Amino acid sequence: MTPILQFILAVAVILLCAKAGAWLSVRLGQPAVLGELLSGLLLGPSVLDFLHLPFFTDAHLGESIGHLAELGVILLMFIAGLEVELSEMRRAGRVASASGVAGVALPLVLGLGTALAFGYPFQKSLFMGIILTATSVSISAQTLLELNALRSRLGVALLGAAVVDDVLVILVLSLFLALAAGGGGALDVVVVVLRMVLYLGGAIVLGAWLFPRIARRIEYLRVSEAVMVVGLIVTLLYAWAAEALGGVALITGAFIAGVLFGRTPMRHKLDTGMHTLAYAFFVPIFFVSIGLEANVRLLTGDLFAFTLVFLVMAIIGKIVGSGLAARWTGFSNAEALQMGIGMVSRGEVGLIVATIGVNEGIISEQVFTVTVIMVLVTTLITPLALRWALARGATTPARPVPVAAQDVE
Repeated sequence: MTPILQFILAVAVILLCAKAGAWLSVRLGQPAVLGELLSGLLLGPSVLDFLHLPFFTDAHLGESIGHLAELGVILLMFIAGLEVELSEMRRAGRVASASGVAGVALPLVLGLGTALAFGYPFQKSLFMGIILTATSVSISAQTLLELNALRSRLGVALLGAAVVDDVLVILVLSLFLALAAGGGGALDVVVVVLRMVLYLGGAIVLGAWLFPRIARRIEYLRVSEAVMVVGLIVTLLYAWAAEALGGVALITGAFIAGVLFGRTPMRHKLDTGMHTLAYAFFVPIFFVSIGLEANVRLLTGDLFAFTLVFLVMAIIGKIVGSGLAARWTGFSNAEALQMGIGMVSRGEVGLIVATIGVNEGIISEQVFTVTVIMVLVTTLITPLALRWALARGATTPARPVPVAAQDVE
């Protein structure tokens, strides 16, 4: 087969397996992303090693799939930014802010300490701590929605805390990557931080001024799907500028573009169009690509022990960090436990952070596999544990305000 025929076949099989896994996972009462990740593990070197079967001879096939996966990450973070409700975060108040901050700080410390205890160097250990800071409450939000608890005080605070968590994780990750690339000297650090601040400030100011003007004039463009085209172009440019000009991660630019577009009249059309494009093609390829790069056969000896400890720290970090912060800011013991459990799942955010670490050469294939196992387990146990915690204690109703539940693919 020619390289293009190999590429077409590989993409078709990946999409088929991703959606089949998602369908089966949903049928079993689990989130769709879990099935897509497991499909990737089956296709990857853990089981079939699909991309290295005899009829796949193109040496660049894996790289081509990886590029599609990168676009999936960019679109995923744009959608995450588009769904950020700043008013909801303000309404959730102290509980959301405190839980979000504590849910980043404690896992960071626990991840760093665990990796150092197992002999990893400081930079790699710090990045492992950053991996543990991520959270994805889409699974928890879906569980609360099914139990008619999404409009409760817990539901509103959980969504608000997730926003705080996402913003902090992106800032911490971007700062880490910028400083790692800038060297260790004091002047280098100042230059890197200044470059990052200038980019972030410029991107926000430009977008806040430009995007509403684009929204007012876009209806006059006689181009098919003008809103989607403009949204994609701007998002890709913001992602490019983030790394090329600002020295921060691609996803930072995509996330900022999503937040800024979410404040314009284009939001609804972009949300619908981007969601269809991303989840029909690019995002499933991203989730499967995670499994294509992970190899569970490597989990032997000390690495297996590290995986168990790392997983325990991932769970404790969120339950204790976010839970205690919620308790100290007014939640009951039952609600604080529910809050902590709701923040445990790492989902797609943890995978995005880990993927960046592999691409930047910060973490190894073995550590990447540890992260995939951690994401799989936390994604699986969160809805089960949250249902148990909700059954133990009632939640306090919130004011009847619209709350945008995050999408669960």
